[in-house]
Amino acid sequence: MKAKIQNAVSGKVDAIGLPILALCWVSFGWGTTWLASKEGVKHMPALQMAMIRQFLAGLIYVGYFILKKEPWPKGKQWGTILILAFLNFVCSNGLSTWGVKYISSGLGAIISAIFPIWIIIINFFNGEKVAKLAITGILISFGGICIIFIDHLTDFFKPDFQFGILLTVISTITWAFGILFIKKKAASFNPYFSLGLQMLISSFILYGITEPLEMNISLAEIPTTSWWAIGYLVIIGSVLTFIAFIYTLQHLPTEISSIYVYINPIVAMVLGFFIFGEMLTQAIIIGSVVTLSGIYLVNKSIRKNKA
Repeated sequence: MKAKIQNAVSGKVDAIGLPILALCWVSFGWGTTWLASKEGVKHMPALQMAMIRQFLAGLIYVGYFILKKEPWPKGKQWGTILILAFLNFVCSNGLSTWGVKYISSGLGAIISAIFPIWIIIINFFNGEKVAKLAITGILISFGGICIIFIDHLTDFFKPDFQFGILLTVISTITWAFGILFIKKKAASFNPYFSLGLQMLISSFILYGITEPLEMNISLAEIPTTSWWAIGYLVIIGSVLTFIAFIYTLQHLPTEISSIYVYINPIVAMVLGFFIFGEMLTQAIIIGSVVTLSGIYLVNKSIRKNKA
């Protein structure tokens, strides 16, 4: 009897607890990478930074699975990997990193917060049902992000930001399609090995774009600050946090896995307060409460579905 209870508890943790813990790590980990990306692109071309980050992270993933003698993808699996490399890393990561140079951080946070809404819209057109409680929570959280960055809402109308807005919006759309594609194809091969291959392939694609256009600087010109930022982005952002994110996609509904985008900016602002002495305004506090209230509803929808 005792063994049955322990197994039941263990199963409950595996079914709900670990995916939620993984989602918490994604929310924190990618929240910290905002600061690293922002610092890194101050001193080097954004697409080059994305390229180096993906190349190094891809080497780590692929090297690990080569040592493990993991079977390589076959046939049509390579087509899927190429599509995901283009959507997730050339377009989404590359364009979002590039967009940081042309828009304010607040505006970037608002646009990024649209990502879960894209997931809901795409799922709707695909005929998939999304829990109403989860939709309500996501919309409330999006409203909270808008409150946090209320001073940046007018940035949408600034001509200087139009290019950055376009890059960032495209990055969120391609990320939504990429994530749904991963969810659909993850069971057909090792998603972590695939992730490393996507990163490596995308780094070569980005190099093929940026080098002929003379968008890169020599490695010797990249300052130590940017190398530290790249190192942090590789280990925390591309390796540890991506592992957790793929795990959440395997165990949680996609629209729920996407709520990390609402916690990321809160984490970034709290760290900015402690590390850089940035101000926490009344709008930030109120918006954070609203955002977390929406996330509570999303979490409640998880428990309701699991009951």
